Amino acid sequence: MDLVVIEPEPRRRRHCAECRQGPLRFHTLEFNAAICLNCADLAHLVHLPRGNAALTRRAREASSLWAVVVRRNRRRRRYERQGLLVEAPALARAEAACLADADARARRRARDAARREAEDVRFTAALSSEILRLFPACPPSRASAIATHTSLRGSGRVGRTAAGRALDAGAVTAAVGAAVRHEDTPYDALLMAGVPRHRARAQVRPVVTALLDTWQQPAVSDEPPGSGPAAQ
Repeated sequence: MDLVVIEPEPRRRRHCAECRQGPLRFHTLEFNAAICLNCADLAHLVHLPRGNAALTRRAREASSLWAVVVRRNRRRRRYERQGLLVEAPALARAEAACLADADARARRRARDAARREAEDVRFTAALSSEILRLFPACPPSRASAIATHTSLRGSGRVGRTAAGRALDAGAVTAAVGAAVRHEDTPYDALLMAGVPRHRARAQVRPVVTALLDTWQQPAVSDEPPGSGPAAQ
């Protein structure tokens, strides 16, 4: 079980129940009483803030004694990690190790970024093709724009859901419908005017449905009759 040290809010800092020193930046709890790091025999540890996963992992592994630092989030009503207390030599060794492989990690991040970018390009192209399959009369440029928007990594949009990644017809249709709702109807203006979302959607639904029905019709060729290869 991890040792836990509390970092209290500045205005809620307490005094040590044993030596009476305070207000305390960090303290432990023993029988619901605040105990300073000196009295808890943890004063020789140094604080490593959260944010660098590799450094945190290495410092924890190199330190024979360490403690998790937590602080209460009043809004969420829970304690959240703020970092670690570790031995100073362990932190120094971890920092040296991270510096030694910084270039390798930078190259790996660059490779990963390039791989993700290539995956995104392929998926966006596949999504655009699926939009045109389901909606043959949709302008290709519009299908491409919808696919690019809805598949943006980290956006949380339909294209990034499991169904969207699988090119599920329902998810693709939902993405196209959302694009039409925002770009081809006064939906956004209604929201800005204070109209509740469900009422705004109901008001623009006929326009969205009509345009989707139009786009689902077979695409019309621009070539005049008799001009195709069969007429040669």
